[in-house]
Amino acid sequence: MGRIEQIHSLLCKKDISCRELTEEYLNAIQRDNPELFAYVTVTAQEALTAADKIDRQIAQGGDIGMLSGVPMSIKDNISTRGIRTTCCSKMLADYTPVYDASVWSKLKNSGAVLLGKANMDEFAMGSTGENSCFGASSNPYNTALVSGGSSGGSAVSVSANLAVYSLGTDTGGSVRQPASFCGVVGLKPTYGAVSRYGLVAFASSLDQIGPMASTVEDVSLVFDSIAGGDVLDSTCNRDYKPDTYKTLKDDIKGRTVGIIRQFADNNSISPEVKSSMNEAVKTFEDLGAKVIMVDIPEILRSVPVYCVISCAEASSNLARFDGIRYGYRAQGDFMSIHQLICKSRSEGFGKEVKRRIMMGTNVLSSDKCSFYYDKARALRQALSNEFSRAFSQCDVIIAPTAPTPAFVKNRVVADPTVLYMEDMCTVCTNLASLPAVSLPCGYSAQGLPIGMQIIGDKFSESLILNMAYKFQQATDFMRTSDWGVKL
Repeated sequence: MGRIEQIHSLLCKKDISCRELTEEYLNAIQRDNPELFAYVTVTAQEALTAADKIDRQIAQGGDIGMLSGVPMSIKDNISTRGIRTTCCSKMLADYTPVYDASVWSKLKNSGAVLLGKANMDEFAMGSTGENSCFGASSNPYNTALVSGGSSGGSAVSVSANLAVYSLGTDTGGSVRQPASFCGVVGLKPTYGAVSRYGLVAFASSLDQIGPMASTVEDVSLVFDSIAGGDVLDSTCNRDYKPDTYKTLKDDIKGRTVGIIRQFADNNSISPEVKSSMNEAVKTFEDLGAKVIMVDIPEILRSVPVYCVISCAEASSNLARFDGIRYGYRAQGDFMSIHQLICKSRSEGFGKEVKRRIMMGTNVLSSDKCSFYYDKARALRQALSNEFSRAFSQCDVIIAPTAPTPAFVKNRVVADPTVLYMEDMCTVCTNLASLPAVSLPCGYSAQGLPIGMQIIGDKFSESLILNMAYKFQQATDFMRTSDWGVKL
């Protein structure tokens, strides 16, 4: 039984009131958040008001949905009306949206209780959680380690039992990688399965909003609630209406699982991660699945292709934050608008965001666009074609989520682009617009979680969550840390 179903049962039986439950979480946040820094904004009053509404509904004999009264968090780049949404950037430090993102509207209408906005890498650019202008979140398994990024605060809030579930965003692995580092489940949906309306854009052709929770059941329930068409997002598939929760327990006997040869032979992936993946293969075979090797050669080019495309789109999307139309404005006397914009953007953006804007502007320049950007788009299509061929041989593909377990904060590297290789296993699915779910598949010698991702063909969330659920039931890796609320 997932936590959501457990809480739903407690509320319906009146074993606990929604206000009591919410206060438990708020008290845990007050106690543990200073050390973990999962939240940058805590919405205590809004949470208690929502909880009281659910209690009145229960007292009057009304039925409540599965997500009603369940305390949760939202990444700080998803718009929440009347609640500060900063993208953890000085550029938007005082921004309060006047509208709700579609995903939050759906959850609010389902009776969700929002505890606060989760910490993140600035504008979702990072793989460690250290690029937040407010300070880094900490891994609940060892606070000296990174939480992963960019949805680090969301992963920490779930892993540390400071929220039942959270919404993150995944542009190149930003839901799955922190889920792996913090030992929780994270789903990156198919591009177009979930509305992006109200998401502050990083790279518009790659961004996707996805749920994170401590079990596959909980991720499934939240995904079913937020997925589906939206007239406010032209890229959202209006005909897609998933009901993944109903098929979670389906038998997977006879399914074919693919192993990517280019990852299996890759020396950049740590021996501990490879060992856990080998054990996962045995588990699927024990469950009746057939395992084969598949070749996706273009996957080795995924990181540079991703860097070119994502930085190009970031350069375009973040151009609006100039201190005049939107965002932080530098103080002082300026001789020209150009000088004002230059000073505002220099002060408002952090180092990593500026690096990616400059990279994107460079690859889009007239003398380099055909060599970098156009070539990256062609390679992206080639990668997508290779995945299509792979799925003609197998039902799902499994791969490591990250090449290593979580590592220490403030890691010094001579070349900053070395950190981009932390996404070597995840960016391929964003480039190919595929769904993937990360879940724990083992632990390192130091007791740190190791994550595996199950990748499916487009709009196959029901299948990958079914495979993930069966793996979860057959193993004992689904644990949360010793922080926060104990139900």
